[in-house]
Amino acid sequence: MTDKTGIVEFAKGLAAFQVEILSTGGTAARLRSNGVPVMDVADYTEFPEMMNGRLKTLHPKIHGGLLAVRENEEHMKAIRKNHISLIDMVVINLYRFEETVAEEGCSLEQALEAIDIGGPAMLRAAAKNNKYVSVVTDPNDYEKILKEMEETGGRILEATNYGLAYKAFQLTAHYDSAISDYLEKRLRHR
Repeated sequence: MTDKTGIVEFAKGLAAFQVEILSTGGTAARLRSNGVPVMDVADYTEFPEMMNGRLKTLHPKIHGGLLAVRENEEHMKAIRKNHISLIDMVVINLYRFEETVAEEGCSLEQALEAIDIGGPAMLRAAAKNNKYVSVVTDPNDYEKILKEMEETGGRILEATNYGLAYKAFQLTAHYDSAISDYLEKRLRHR
């Protein structure tokens, strides 16, 4: 998670609802150091982060937990057979591609390293399955989500999930457009 604004407070609020938190790298360390119980993705998937962090969340245990249609018995059989836990919420913000490429002297290699792959994949999976999964991309939504959970006994309403999914698809569309625009400019200036 690039922007950690409010994440500790949000995670503490989620933990109060007995939400199990799964995280990677720096975010997991920050949560843990602030007393929030957290499981590392690598421990859950039983697969280490590798390739300088390029490969962390692109795993069937993550995407299966996000994409499973819970009323579909075949999906649920696959979940049980493969020891996959359902994931009810994803909280992600993407690598700062636009800020990276705006830096003077940014090389193509630096720009390519600033392209988030796992984040958009998880956002899209969660947003596609918004009937069951909340996809949170904006720290400004944390307080509203916790308030709704307090009012509903820990649930997020389908209408809320739909709105969050819309925001996630807007974000991934903008992100992909920024990458495309950057590459097009480089291509024109060759």
